Amino acid sequence: MKEAEFYELLDPQEGIIQCNLCYHHCRIKENKCGLCRVRENHQGHLYSLAYGKLISENVDPIEKKPIFHLLPGSLSFSIATVGCNFRCQHCQNYDISQYQRKNQEPLPGHNRTPQQVVDSALQHGCKSISYTYIEPTIFLEFAYETAVLAHKAGLKNIFVSNGYTSPEATRKFAPYLDANNIDLKAFTEKFYHEICGAKLAPVLNTIKLMKELGVWIEVTTLIIPGWNDSSQELRQIAEFIKSVDANIPWHVTRFYPTYKMTNRPATPVETLRRARQIGLEVGLSYVYEGNVLGEDGESTYCPGCGKIVIGRTGFKTYSSNLLDGACGACLTPLAGIFQ
Repeated sequence: MKEAEFYELLDPQEGIIQCNLCYHHCRIKENKCGLCRVRENHQGHLYSLAYGKLISENVDPIEKKPIFHLLPGSLSFSIATVGCNFRCQHCQNYDISQYQRKNQEPLPGHNRTPQQVVDSALQHGCKSISYTYIEPTIFLEFAYETAVLAHKAGLKNIFVSNGYTSPEATRKFAPYLDANNIDLKAFTEKFYHEICGAKLAPVLNTIKLMKELGVWIEVTTLIIPGWNDSSQELRQIAEFIKSVDANIPWHVTRFYPTYKMTNRPATPVETLRRARQIGLEVGLSYVYEGNVLGEDGESTYCPGCGKIVIGRTGFKTYSSNLLDGACGACLTPLAGIFQ
């Protein structure tokens, strides 16, 4: 265990701690954990049970995150622990995100140091490290130490996040965070409350703050039939993204039934096409369709001349007409990090 950051002792007599790592601000009693299940109160001190306990280590195409505007076509070394501060009923990684610890047993995973993670990324020819699969905020201490070393080694750092990181934690991590794909799961409090066990407003605040702090932002919305697929709600999401920056890529992705949400059908491809068209009509420069193969919406089009700059199928790039971060046909600069 490692003593955690971002907490305060509220009641010395009762030993109650408030964790300020994320927007839940959990009040944690002695020998109890917060909602994430991996930060525990021991005698008035908060400890990260997940520090260095990696349940997953994989080499992924960066497009799988999905991150399309940071070193496209490169590999990213992806890591995760167990645990999460959301309770999403449709989580595809529920076996690790919703892990239930029993009888004070140690968390599962392989013990790793930050330097070992950086060394592994370099050995596998990766250009970045992605903190992903579950909400990376919950193992922030380990992620932060790894990110500092990664930058020294010339690697980029990427979060794939639900956007619930507290402003204090965001400001500390941002200098070492190159990109963050944030899930904007819906645009209603009803969805966040009933499906995720969270609130909408903090996610919007995090997107704006990350952008303000200079982190490259991409946004993903998993479109679930009957929950967040109305044209009105999709337009609200697109308009919010544009209000932050029209160059933020928006990934509208296909839902497949899983975990506790098996009573909904997979998202029709026509819905993804409609969502993409709404995003473009609102004025977003880059809108992508995800979790569906062979669609034109997977590729990057030049906002100037409209030609394909980066062609994609699934997680693979099949062509690139990118020239020093610009369209090779008309030299219009593309937003992103390409060097």
